[in-house]
Amino acid sequence: MSFYQSLNEIGSKFIKKHKLFKYGFNLSPMYRRSTARILKVSEDLLHITIKLPISYKNRNYVGTIFGGSLFSAVDPIPMVQLMDLLGKEYVVWDKSAEIYFKRPAKENLYATFTYTLDELAQIKKQVIEDKEIEIIKNTQLTDKSESTVFCEVQKTIYVADKQFYKQKRKRLK
Repeated sequence: MSFYQSLNEIGSKFIKKHKLFKYGFNLSPMYRRSTARILKVSEDLLHITIKLPISYKNRNYVGTIFGGSLFSAVDPIPMVQLMDLLGKEYVVWDKSAEIYFKRPAKENLYATFTYTLDELAQIKKQVIEDKEIEIIKNTQLTDKSESTVFCEVQKTIYVADKQFYKQKRKRLK
């Protein structure tokens, strides 16, 4: 179990999960370096909103938001969000990611991460049937009104039954 998972487990005994998610990310050195901040986390963890402000910390040579900041603002959230939503019976890993730059960002950007109850039910059903699956989540970084897309990040996330995953790892050794 990682340091962050241990902190999450202990902290969730005293703080509601959605608040722990928000403040845990915002205080984490790992996420702070992205320069993004989580603005909102719904109580059910299904919806998360972030803001990536443009600042001297993330401006590149031509004055726009550095591509690494765009990616790192989005990177950890879909996987960690899904881990918390599914629970300990599942193994969840980032498998791959692609970033598509649409236009240079010279303003604050926003992104929303959403899972639906139907989507979670479908993931659980597929894992019961296939033992391991991959899902694709797309996230857009937009202006505040969500009318202009500056960047899209496509993440492939691996999800498996924890017992199946343990057996699979034993076979691979």
